Amino acid sequence: MSAERAGAPFLVLRDGEGRQRLLRLEGLRLSVGRGEGNDVALPWDSEVSRLHAELECIAGEWTVVDDGLSRNGTYVNGMRISGRARLRDGDTLRIGRTTLGYRRPDAEETQERTVVAGRPVALTDLPPTQRGVLVALARPYKHGEFATPATNQEIAEELHLSVDAVKAHLRSLFQRFGIEQLPQNQKRSRLVAEALQQGMLTTRDL
Repeated sequence: MSAERAGAPFLVLRDGEGRQRLLRLEGLRLSVGRGEGNDVALPWDSEVSRLHAELECIAGEWTVVDDGLSRNGTYVNGMRISGRARLRDGDTLRIGRTTLGYRRPDAEETQERTVVAGRPVALTDLPPTQRGVLVALARPYKHGEFATPATNQEIAEELHLSVDAVKAHLRSLFQRFGIEQLPQNQKRSRLVAEALQQGMLTTRDL
């Protein structure tokens, strides 16, 4: 890989056809989005905004910036950012459904992955009832990822709550995971996916 041999920072991702791509980071500011005119164009991903975020190099360090440009948010190591986050070698960005790895081969020392706004949320950080709602929502995924989240009625019956109470707890969870702006028919499955991807839930919890 020429970028790695040259010691230049680069992004590694897979395009819409599953092919691995390496994008060398050059210049001081790069736009990221679904539009073909972006420096980092992700036209295959419908969850990416036309202008989604920016990558900016400051004093030799690359940062990712999302000041409300995107609808679905920008995530670094599983945490949604607000504003700017510095990138370190080995960090993972998620923009829409696309995962981009940040590599900086010339990093002089091993660096810990960036944690945005503190450590990732753990299941035990949630209030007990919210925790129960999340587990019940994801329970159908116990036997495989191709499942449908539990309905509000099913959750209510399992936890002996009213349907309105379940809805209120889900709204809080959507906000906590930064997905409240997604279309209603996508929020529930995305919430389960985020919890599983971040390691907040495992099949043993279900």
